[in-house]
Formats: sequence, C-alpha cells, structure tokens
Amino acid sequence: MAAYVCTRFCINKFKVSITFIQRRYRVKTKWAATRPKFPSTELALHNFDTTYSMQFKDLWPSIRVAMLCEQKYGALINSFSSEPHIISDLEAQGCKDFISVGFSSNEVHQHSQEDSTTSHRDSTELEPAALQHNISLDIKCLVFPQGDTSRFKPARPDSSGLLGYYLLDAASVLPVLALDVQPGHTVLDLCAAPGGKTLALLQTHSVDYLWANDLSVSRTTRLRRTLQSYVPKELLNENKIHISSTDGLQLGLTEENRFDRVLVDVPCTTDRHSAMVEENNLFTRSRTKERQKLPLLQTQLLVAGMQAARRGGHIVYSTCSLSQLQNECVVQQAISLAQEELGITVQVQDLRWFAQRFSDTFHFAPHLSVGELVLPHLCANFGPIYMCKLQRIN
Repeated sequence: MAAYVCTRFCINKFKVSITFIQRRYRVKTKWAATRPKFPSTELALHNFDTTYSMQFKDLWPSIRVAMLCEQKYGALINSFSSEPHIISDLEAQGCKDFISVGFSSNEVHQHSQEDSTTSHRDSTELEPAALQHNISLDIKCLVFPQGDTSRFKPARPDSSGLLGYYLLDAASVLPVLALDVQPGHTVLDLCAAPGGKTLALLQTHSVDYLWANDLSVSRTTRLRRTLQSYVPKELLNENKIHISSTDGLQLGLTEENRFDRVLVDVPCTTDRHSAMVEENNLFTRSRTKERQKLPLLQTQLLVAGMQAARRGGHIVYSTCSLSQLQNECVVQQAISLAQEELGITVQVQDLRWFAQRFSDTFHFAPHLSVGELVLPHLCANFGPIYMCKLQRIN
C-alpha cells in the first residue's frame, strides 16, 4: 500500500496515537556531513606520529606522552600590582623564579650595576655576540620544581583591581628574554594576542615605545582585556603603548627600519592544543588549506619583522610547534628571501648559552640547525616553544 493511515486506540483509558510515515519521507542522518569520521585531535596525532617520529626518532614517544599529559604553567609576576607578598607566598609553596635562579649573586650584582649605568644604546652600533648575553632580571616567572605537578591558584586583584600574576606556559617567556630589551628601546610585537608575551615585555620596564599588533580583531580585543587587568590605566593611556589590528605583512613596509626589537610570535599548529582540544583545532578537515599555507605565512611575517627592525636591531622568531617545517625551515627561507628580494642581511645569533642557562628548568632539543626548541617532558612539561634570534646587519 502506497500510504499509511493514522490509527487511534485506547489502552487503560489513555488515548494513544501512532503515526506511520512513508519510507521516502523519512529523514536520515547524514553521517558524512554532520559527524566527522575522525576527531581533529586524532587527525593531529596521526600527523604528528608520521612527521615527528622521523624528526625526533627515539625521543618522540616520550615527547608524545608528555604532550598528552597536563601542561605545566608558570606565574609571570606583575610588577605593576601592589598586592603584597606575592613572591614570598609562592616561594612558600615551593616555587622558584627560574630566570634568576641560574644566576650567581655576583652576576645579579653585576647586572644591577649595568642597569643603573645603561643609557639608550644606538641600535646602529653593532655589538659582538659575546656582549649580547643579557637577560632582564626585571622579568620574574615562578615555577614549581621539576616533577612537581602542583597547580597555581587564581591571582588576586590588588586595591586598584590589577592582578598579581599571569599564568602561562613558562617557556613562552623565553623568546621575550632572548629579545634582550634594553632601556629606551622601541619594540614591535607583531602577533601579540592573547598578550602573555606583551605583558612580559612590559615587565622589563625598559620599553620606550611598544606597538602590539594582531590581525584578528577578536584576539586584539582579548589582548586589550588582558592588559587592562594587569597594567595601570595611566600607562595604557600614554603614547608609549599602541595596540592595532593590522595585517602584520604590511607593517614591514609602513614601519620599515623603525624598531630596536621585533618579536615575531607567528600563528602555528599549536601542537599541544591540536593534540588535546577539539575547539578551534587547525586539523579540522575544513582548515586543511589554512594549515598547509602556514609556513608561507610564517616566512612572510618573519621577513616583515626583519624589515621593521633597524640596522643592528634584533628579531626573535617563535612558535609553539615542534615542526621543523614551521621552525628552522621558515627561518632559513626568510633569511634567503630577505637577502635576495629586499637586500636585507641578517645574522643568526647563537642561543646555546641561553639553553644551557635554563636547562635546569626546561628540556631542550639537541642538534638544531638554527634556534632552540623546548620539548615537552614529563618532569618539565612545558612547551613546545621554538625560538630563533636574528640581528639585522644592514
């Protein structure tokens, strides 16, 4: 029979209706269209297993396990906050400032003397690499010891509403330290949101002018909210901090030869996030082309950063990816393009001393062609964070 009829009958004085629907009018679930065959996190892990097992060989299994475990954080101390006893309270819980812990008392004294006598150094005066091994002790980031998986409590606001510390992957402070901001410097944070590195730059108290930029308007809004929670209003209202939502590729042209220091913390595959979280995952099938274009975008942004730097200025390139294609290959390609197409010569700065300085806190990858890479490790589960420091020569 072509059609079915609706029948009604009574059971225990309750009226029940049953309706039969023709087969051709039934709605079937479209599995292929509405439900991904594989979660994005599984696709990311499959990609990582294929790529990183070849790149890291015997190290990959331990890196993989660490990356799938709970990430370790650090507390970036907000020196603008008047909340008392922040550092002593954290130290009472077993935390230590990983930045100053590696310095001897003589080095700290020498560093403070240098700070008191340092004036604005002209970036056009190129310095020997041996004289560039400076680390700002004004930045303080406390972490729990290796193997300690304790969590930080949420930061408390002071009487002005400013929070006492900012929680972040402590390894993400390393690119800011490598940038070596000195008093009077102008700084460009090319891809600034969500704002952890921008806040770390301000903790140096050395920045004469900071331009924090991000292409995404929503991410720039988040950056503004972050700074409003940690930086006094009077400082944000001064002309020393400029926040924009501009294409970073254009800033290389419009702001050429302007900055003493340039931080290029590019968009990347954010490996730990991609392996753990479905939301905003770059390994979603619909974002395949976007992911494949990342190395080109990263190269273009790094070249723009080289353009924006003054002669003698420093550029630090960073990602939160293990990918050799997004790290060393991007740096090498950008150096070639800058030289061939723009006549800009840059020199890679040796950061082996830098990795050695912080090897008690972080686990660094061995034998990189350029730059340094923090590897996730069960006893020190920070990263991944890659960084490479360059100096513009001409």
